[in-house]
Amino acid sequence: MKKGLIVLLNGASSSGKTSIAMELKKQNEIPFHHLSYDDFSGNYNDFINKTYPGIKPKRVLDDEVVSEILFDPISSVYYATIKLFSEMGLNVIVDTIIYNDKRFNEFYDLLMDLPTLFVGVLCSRDGLIRREHIRGDRALGLALYQYDKVYSFAEYDLEVNTEKLSPAECADKILRFINHDLSHSVFKKLSKREIRDS
Repeated sequence: MKKGLIVLLNGASSSGKTSIAMELKKQNEIPFHHLSYDDFSGNYNDFINKTYPGIKPKRVLDDEVVSEILFDPISSVYYATIKLFSEMGLNVIVDTIIYNDKRFNEFYDLLMDLPTLFVGVLCSRDGLIRREHIRGDRALGLALYQYDKVYSFAEYDLEVNTEKLSPAECADKILRFINHDLSHSVFKKLSKREIRDS
C-alpha cells in the first residue's frame, strides 16, 4: 500500500488555507483528511477552559517559556499525527503556517520521506488586512506580522493566489496538479535551514 499524499498548505493567517482545505475535502475524486494546527491547539485551550473555568495564574510567564512547555509538545503530537496518517495510506491536508527556520526544519525532518505537495497560499498584505477585519476572529495585525516570515519561503511545488482564485478554483488547481502526476518533490530538493540566534 502506498503512503498517503500530504498536501502542505503554507500561508499567512487569513490567506485562505482552511477554505481551500474544505473545498478539497468536499470533492469526491481523492479522499482527504484535514489536519489544522489551530484545531490541535484550540482543543487543548477548550479542554483547559472547560475543565478549569476561571483559573488565574499566580505568575506571568514569558511567551517563550509557555511555548517550550506547551506549544512545542502540541506541535510534536501534530507532526506525529501527520506522519501517522500518511503511513496508514491516508491522504492529508496540512493547514499550517511555517513562520521561521526552526518550524521549517521540523517539517523538513517530518516530510523528507513522505509524498508531499508543498503549496504556497498567496495573498497580498492589503488582502490579508481586509480579511482580518471581515473575519473578526483573529488579532488584528497578526497576518501582517507573519507576512515577511511566511512568504520568505519561495520554493513551492505549486502556488495559488487566493485574491485571483476562489477556494474552489484553488482546490481544482491543486487536484489538476495531482491528477497530472506533476512532480511534487520540492522537499527532496530543499535542505535544512541554519537557525541563527536572535
